[in-house]
Amino acid sequence: MATLLYRLGRACFGRRGLVVAVWLLLLALMGGAAAAFMGTTTNAFRMPGTESQRAMDALQKQFPQAAGATGTVVVTSDEKLTPADVAPVVKDAAAIPDVVAAMDPFQTRSISQDGRYALVQVQFEDEIADITDEQREAYADLPEKYDGEDGTVRVEVGGELAQTPPEIGSTEAIGVVIAAVVLVVTFGSLVAAGMTLLNALVGVGVGMAGLYALTGFVELNSTSPVLALMLGLAVGIDYSLFITSRYRGFLVEGMERREAAGRAIGTAGSAVVFAGATVVIALAGLSIVGIPFLSAMGLAAAATVAVAVLVALTLLPAVLAFAGDRILPRKLRDSVAEKREEGGTVEVKQGFGHTWGRLALKLRIPILVIGVAGLAALTLPARDMHLALPDAGTAAVETTERQAFDLTAEGFGPGFNGRLMAVVAADTPAATKAAVQDVTTLVKDVKGVAAVAPPQFNQDGTTALVAVVPTTGPTDTATEDTVHAIRGKVADVQGADVALTGVTAIGIDISEKLADALPVYLLLVVGLSVLLLMLVFRSVLVPVKAALGFLLTVGATFGLTTAVFQQGHLADLVGVDTPGPLVSFLPIILIGILFGLAMDYEVFLVSRMREDFVHGASARQATVSGLGHNARVVTAAALIMTAVFAGFVFAHDPIIKSIGFALAVGVLIDAFVVRMTLVPAIMSLLGRGAWWLPKWLDRALPDLDIEGEKLRHALAEPAPADRDKVTVG
Repeated sequence: MATLLYRLGRACFGRRGLVVAVWLLLLALMGGAAAAFMGTTTNAFRMPGTESQRAMDALQKQFPQAAGATGTVVVTSDEKLTPADVAPVVKDAAAIPDVVAAMDPFQTRSISQDGRYALVQVQFEDEIADITDEQREAYADLPEKYDGEDGTVRVEVGGELAQTPPEIGSTEAIGVVIAAVVLVVTFGSLVAAGMTLLNALVGVGVGMAGLYALTGFVELNSTSPVLALMLGLAVGIDYSLFITSRYRGFLVEGMERREAAGRAIGTAGSAVVFAGATVVIALAGLSIVGIPFLSAMGLAAAATVAVAVLVALTLLPAVLAFAGDRILPRKLRDSVAEKREEGGTVEVKQGFGHTWGRLALKLRIPILVIGVAGLAALTLPARDMHLALPDAGTAAVETTERQAFDLTAEGFGPGFNGRLMAVVAADTPAATKAAVQDVTTLVKDVKGVAAVAPPQFNQDGTTALVAVVPTTGPTDTATEDTVHAIRGKVADVQGADVALTGVTAIGIDISEKLADALPVYLLLVVGLSVLLLMLVFRSVLVPVKAALGFLLTVGATFGLTTAVFQQGHLADLVGVDTPGPLVSFLPIILIGILFGLAMDYEVFLVSRMREDFVHGASARQATVSGLGHNARVVTAAALIMTAVFAGFVFAHDPIIKSIGFALAVGVLIDAFVVRMTLVPAIMSLLGRGAWWLPKWLDRALPDLDIEGEKLRHALAEPAPADRDKVTVG
């Protein structure tokens, strides 16, 4: 592996113009494809194999008028509403393109007891995934015609059509600016910082353009591009940072530039390949859950990460060729050029990483006790973690969807925001009517049901829709109990197929299916990644230790995210207006992404420890030197990732906000507490045993030579006498 990548690095360095031209051409082609084929993303969540999705599919075939997207227009006034007050709103809603019906609340009896609130149900012909921007805008513009002043009515729009897809905005740029500052401080060179950032942005541009081009052919959830951007930026900068730091280290050792680029790609590039592979495995592994929107999110992000790896291995050495010695701080350039001519190494004072490494070894027992106990304490709030699909109750208070949600709860009760739909289908109209009567009688007696609306029948009378209003809100745990109780009751209805659906029921089914899939996902992804790390480090204990450290990271991250977003502690600092349940796919997304990123730092740090150990250092010396050489670059990488993810905390969408927060916190914990503190302490306790591998397994596993020992022998270069005299990065 190291030898192959060494040749690739030298080739790209030597053909810098061609490599840069190819990547720029690819960027232009992908940009053109995105402009030509880009489609729309969707907020819809489909869940094949569940009762709620089965009912929606049945509606599309047998009752298409009721299968389209829906909206709820809330009309309110300080005085009792009259039909004349509501009629203009109904007319305006019905005039929206492709609206099948806008129902008069005085006919549907959707008037509050005090007469001050009314609900206009709006039924669209198309599903939510097919709703156009024009329809969304027309629907969202309804409130502007009614201001609620001077005795007029106030109008707010809610329902699934009012949900605004997350957009890539200026807040994400904050993370990029902070990343640029960290790079300048780390490298001490504007050229090095700008080159690393530009290299990563090219990779993100290619990946995102390709992703948007696919939206014309593949249905993607609106969160997918934002997640891909988030990860592509973070890993793209980090991978370029890691290789550039190793390249600078080789230059300081007096190596010729092209040779230094080959060595950097051969050694640090090997670590990048396997670090990227763990991220890709973790993200692609989301496909095993069997949920289409989650599979699309994982594969989209995995593709962006794969592009980032390719850019780091090919475009980066070409850009390094253009940079020359300007990649180094000004104070080192002359001395490096002089030593390159004379032959020799520029001695650089050891940094804080070496000091911290020796301290971690000296205080390893207290560090392990305090570190593990502290992370366990942070995990405690996760015991109360509640998962659900987000509703408008967690949206920003100034949005019309949140206003509609609050007004509906105020006028009718929280259950009206989470209405359920029972789909009753039979072979004949008579059988359907009889089944509807049974369903209505059974459901009315269920605890937690506030009301059951009159049924709606399709044209041939074989399918009916029965609206059920629970007493609690859509994300309350009590509503889950109500859904299960209703399904248990209607299961006894004879002669008809009865299924419960609606946004609330779909959300509950998604949460339960994700919970069932999580253990399988953990076993597969962590198991595959442990095997991959076993190949990289040729050790049994190091991969196991890495996985256990990750569990501590995940537990603490879940605990802090639950404390802020669900329990409301310090919620104002991250712009959370109303604490609520965490989005149901956050745990599995977080585990997939964070595991890959955690293994990045594990590979970056421990691969250097392994490299020094293989080159003759003792286990303790290798631990100190490995941490010392890479502490600076891992610190910079972690700060950059944290900054990129934290930039998404300021996003408007609560899903993106919570994912950004969880990833930022997870990276901080994993990089600084687990990898740079607990790992050296454990490695010192294990000693040479850390690199133990049974002989039979040693023979069975292919030697990938990630530490570059075979490359060193192939080039007939002896190992440096004292590697600690050089600071890499």
